Amino acid sequence: RGLLCLRACLPLPAEANQTFHTDSPDLPECFQLSVLSWLPCVYLWLACPPYLFYLQRNNMGYIMMSVLNRVKTVFALVLWIVCWTDLFGTFNELHQGHTQPPIYFVTPLVVGITMLLATFLIQFERLRGVQSSGILFIFWFLSVLCAIQSSLCAVVSWILIKYFPRTLSLQVPLMRCVPPCPSMAIKGYKNPLEAKDLWSLNKRDSSEEVVPKLLREWDLEQIKAHRESNHVGGENSPEEVEVLLSKTKTHKKPSFLRSLIKAFGPYFLIGSAFKLLQDLITFVNPQLLSLLILFTKQKEAPTWWGYALAFLMFFTAFLQTLILHQHFQYCFVTGMRLRTSIIGAIYRKSLIITNAAKRTSTVGEIVNLMSVDAQRFMDLTTFLNMLWSAPLQIILALYFLWQNLGPSVLAGVAVMILLIPLNAAIAVRTRAYQMQYKDTRIKLMNEILNGIKVLKLYAWENSFKDKVLEIRQKELNVLRKTAYLGALSTMAWTSAPFLVALMTFAVYVTVDKNNILDAEKAFVSLSLFNILRFPLNMLPQVISSVVQASVSLKRIQDFLSHEELDPDCIMKRTNNHLRERMHFTDVPWCVFVRSINLMVPQRSLLAVVGHVGCGKSSLVSALLGEMEKLEGHISIRGSVAYVPQQAWIQNATLRDNILFGKAYNEQKYRSCLEACALTPDLEVLPGGDLTEIGEKGINLSGGQRQRVSLARALYNEADVYLLDDPLSAVDSHVAKHIFDHVIGPEGALQGKTRILVTHGISFLPQVDNIMVMVEGRVSEMGSYQELLQQNGAFAEFLRNYSLEDIIEDEATVALIDEEEDFPDDVLSNHTDMVDSTHKSLKVFWEYVKAVGPLLTLCICFLYGCQNAAAIGANIWLSQWTNDAAQNMTQENVSMRVGVYAALGITQGILVMVSSFTLAMGNIGAARKLHYALLDNKFHTPQSFFDTTPIGRVINRFSKDIYVIDEALPSTVLMFLGTFFSSLSTMIVIVASTPIFAVVIAPLTFIYVFVQRFYVATSRQLKRLESVTRSPIYSHFSETITGSSVIRAYGRHDAFVLMSDMKVDENQKSYYPGIVANRWLGVRIEFIGNCIVLFAALFAVIGKDNLNPGLVGLSVSYALLVTMSLNWMVRMTSDLESNIVAVERVKEYSETKIEAPWEVEDKKPSPDWPSQGKVEFLDYSVRYREGLDLVLKNLTLSVVGGEKIGIVGRTGAGKSSMTLCLFRLLEAAGGEITIDGVKISEIGLHDLRSKLTIIPQEPVLFSGSLRMNLDPFDKYNDGEVWKALELSHLNKFVSNQPAKLELECSEGGENLSVGQRQLVCLARALLRKTRILILDEATAAIDLETDDLIQSTIRTQFEDCTVFTIAHRLNTIMDYTR
Repeated sequence: RGLLCLRACLPLPAEANQTFHTDSPDLPECFQLSVLSWLPCVYLWLACPPYLFYLQRNNMGYIMMSVLNRVKTVFALVLWIVCWTDLFGTFNELHQGHTQPPIYFVTPLVVGITMLLATFLIQFERLRGVQSSGILFIFWFLSVLCAIQSSLCAVVSWILIKYFPRTLSLQVPLMRCVPPCPSMAIKGYKNPLEAKDLWSLNKRDSSEEVVPKLLREWDLEQIKAHRESNHVGGENSPEEVEVLLSKTKTHKKPSFLRSLIKAFGPYFLIGSAFKLLQDLITFVNPQLLSLLILFTKQKEAPTWWGYALAFLMFFTAFLQTLILHQHFQYCFVTGMRLRTSIIGAIYRKSLIITNAAKRTSTVGEIVNLMSVDAQRFMDLTTFLNMLWSAPLQIILALYFLWQNLGPSVLAGVAVMILLIPLNAAIAVRTRAYQMQYKDTRIKLMNEILNGIKVLKLYAWENSFKDKVLEIRQKELNVLRKTAYLGALSTMAWTSAPFLVALMTFAVYVTVDKNNILDAEKAFVSLSLFNILRFPLNMLPQVISSVVQASVSLKRIQDFLSHEELDPDCIMKRTNNHLRERMHFTDVPWCVFVRSINLMVPQRSLLAVVGHVGCGKSSLVSALLGEMEKLEGHISIRGSVAYVPQQAWIQNATLRDNILFGKAYNEQKYRSCLEACALTPDLEVLPGGDLTEIGEKGINLSGGQRQRVSLARALYNEADVYLLDDPLSAVDSHVAKHIFDHVIGPEGALQGKTRILVTHGISFLPQVDNIMVMVEGRVSEMGSYQELLQQNGAFAEFLRNYSLEDIIEDEATVALIDEEEDFPDDVLSNHTDMVDSTHKSLKVFWEYVKAVGPLLTLCICFLYGCQNAAAIGANIWLSQWTNDAAQNMTQENVSMRVGVYAALGITQGILVMVSSFTLAMGNIGAARKLHYALLDNKFHTPQSFFDTTPIGRVINRFSKDIYVIDEALPSTVLMFLGTFFSSLSTMIVIVASTPIFAVVIAPLTFIYVFVQRFYVATSRQLKRLESVTRSPIYSHFSETITGSSVIRAYGRHDAFVLMSDMKVDENQKSYYPGIVANRWLGVRIEFIGNCIVLFAALFAVIGKDNLNPGLVGLSVSYALLVTMSLNWMVRMTSDLESNIVAVERVKEYSETKIEAPWEVEDKKPSPDWPSQGKVEFLDYSVRYREGLDLVLKNLTLSVVGGEKIGIVGRTGAGKSSMTLCLFRLLEAAGGEITIDGVKISEIGLHDLRSKLTIIPQEPVLFSGSLRMNLDPFDKYNDGEVWKALELSHLNKFVSNQPAKLELECSEGGENLSVGQRQLVCLARALLRKTRILILDEATAAIDLETDDLIQSTIRTQFEDCTVFTIAHRLNTIMDYTR
């Protein structure tokens, strides 16, 4: 009986004829019952064990039994019953004497048990929370294919497959890939998406899971590296070890890469397995194409062969699509997790690095680690598999080519090998042109925008504009060189497959006369060459990305390896005294705190006084544990609150800034506001204490910021208060209020230990102890009376100033006017732009105008020509292959090869010319758009900068200009390339098989619909992603600036959590973007696969009228189209996203501008103003349209040479009055004349260059000290040194090795606030104009230095008109009025 069965399964000649050589084929019954029935069963049993193990490990929750689930279970059971019925039917026949082969018993049994297994899986998946199963989907799919013969089984299976996966998306084994939820896509298509419409992030992708995973591995790496470093010395004595160490210096660094691989490698490997599978399937279609061309040659072959081949090509391509997108899903999710974990690790590290480490990198550089370097890793993971996949594809392609054309392939390989160094050289050169200028330009723009007020006051705009344009020119030169290389690279990429084909075919036909190039050989080889194009192009790119990522890796690794603050350098004690004894170094400025012995009793108030730069703030930093302790010890009893010298304000509500994470207590909160004199300020803020404070406290005055900082400390209720000069930013009236109500012996902090750094002498009699610091040492210490009795230098100093201070106390100035009004629009009503479709055509036209309309037409024409040349070359090849059929091969060889080569080379040259022309057009547009933006921003009135967050303007100069410089040109290039390539494919297929035109319309309709549907949602997701991205970076830079405050208050963990939430919020809109791309990819490639199917079908239908050459041409073009269509949608989407940058730059290039800098016919005489006489006539001014007047009908006449002191409460309009002289505020009524000239009629530069101001906040720009004093190089070194001498800076500068070229860091951070103020004084002394304005210029300076400055001003500006806004009466005691 067994033999009978075997014989039944053998394909006898008659059965082979019944199967293959007939127009109505059928499979043998035994084959159907064995192979076809068992195939799905074998698959399910093999896949089941690992899948069950996976489900056991990953429980995703419990799903309730739904109607759909019940239906699925019932149908699976029905199938099981059908199998058993079949088995019992066979037994029944046996019983009646009909002998059946064993296969009739075995198959129902196997299938029946498998159906039970499927039923079990349906329920088990429901219990483990799996909504849609890839394993079962493939099982039912195979069952349908194999059971097509058995009608009942087929019907039931079809029902199952219909019901089972709710979306025929990427359901694949071993992993539940989330299919793009149609509801979100539909919502995004109809209305703009909002954050609430997004899915919540999978827990396994969230910061909570991902960051600790990486940090665990990184900690292990550090421990391992530390252990290995310690093994260097071995068994030697300590002295020998020291010698050895000094010789070898083998300090092993921990490997961040290894940590990343351990944390995320296994998940990534699953994606790599899919990539391997996809690579293998890629080579099936060229083989099928070969069979199809063979089929068209055999006129007597059964038609169904052709149909089978056409459908096989379709299914192969479709399977390839599904597997490829599953691979991408894994890669993108890995990339997303990498970015989350790297950002998390950098954020956590930035909170605990030492000041020395912090100084090695600016805030901008650390933010770059987060934004650029983390992003690089994310981008790399997508194509990382190409490192092994590209060589594999190249080897396989060469193997099949060898099979096809024999050794002639080596000629093609030689061309490829020769092209590799060319591509590599281009890549290396392009890398060499790294955008180093971009960073320099952004850094400079950042400083310019932060100090724009100073630039306007000094009329320095032109100097800085030229600086920016100089850097920009270098940047554009680099872009131009990159464009030359890009054009070469594009030519090499486009021409590579053609050159390889040309060489191979030419060698093949010339080597041996018997070698005939027929359609099958030519077009199969061509499709293999086209497969080669992708790995050949990707490999150099991936390698250069790996090089870039390795640079990023090193930067991140170095940052994460920085020294951390020692949490144990301060001992927290519970004894009754606070004792300190210390010896420190590593100070924020070039000062050391040395050998300090100090004990501050509990509940006492210690004042720390001393000159500028003597180490007062360093002492406070030391008490916070911010310094590197060399020896000694510090112990502090209880918790600490800290008020820094420059208040740190968060971008949050005023109330949140004060509460700082503590619970809200109405009574306590109100008393804090009262004590810090904030109650009147709340009345003028638009939302009271719930007003949103802008970044860096932009909508609060300096005094208000300082009082908020103080209120935060007061509300925090700590045991020890470290107050670093909190009274310098407020006027004397408020300072007295704060001292009495908060700091002093009767204040809210009377029971606490307080250390107060101060310059205000009037409060010293009320403190318990005074400590005098000189050059980092304690010079004297004791109570006020003790120090007076000691009669040291301090007593002398006190006697000089106390008299004036007592007068100041008696005449406490309280010219209380209403506070400066901060209107609702202070946080800028023009929110960031959201892109809209109807605008985009107008924006495209703007861009075309910037490129040049004529040039645009020329570019399109060149693209058309290059595609025409490509089509011509392939049609020529098709004709050439037809020679074989007509036996005319030898006569025409040289002519055929020559014309083919000419057409191909023409195409290469056209490609280069068109990409170069396009690049030149793009660079021209980038230059115009940047210049317009820069020019407008220098001419924009100050009010714009007061109401617009700096970040928003910087964004235009960095992100948007980057997009216009680099992203947009490459997108346009790709778009034009893919558009013309898709167009040429359609033309070729229609020309070969005109009937194809019938399906073009429906396919185009589906394509356009899918494209619009995707682009609508995708653009919304991109917008949400970019909107949620900036808070990550702004929160981060805010954290770095306030890290000492965060640590002092112990808010480290809360801030880490805030950062994690912001990152997760951003990934929440990024993840649907990934899934949307997969959704699009599957559908667009499905359309491409349909084009392959129809091209093949119509070739089969019309095979009698078509020659093999045309079939090969048509189908090989169709096989190419999938990639083009896919890229075209991506590029359309990217183009629409990127063109928004043009719109945003345009918007800021057209904001309202201030009055002209120079008015030719109203130029004042060169020696104006000769007297310095200033008159205000009935003058009124408001900050902006629609706001109340700040100065009301002010009339005032000042004779030349008079010294005028201006006093008044905060917000009384003191600063506004000085700003009016410079026309930073334009008059609402009345006028100002200087020496009889109306200032409203002359140019702004003519006016501002003749006035000098020493502003309230000293602003320095990064660059040399000399540049900061004299950006136009108007004065010689002698004059500069004279100015430094008069401003008491010459000793400091001459001690520096670089002298005048001393490099000032960003914002002058390497000078103390007092020194910066002295630099501003030196500027004023250099300009020496007839009118000088001092805006609270000496608030941050100790009294002695203040006295020196005042005496300098009295002597040097003796004959000038001086306006001084004063906080201390002694500064203006001897003024005229």
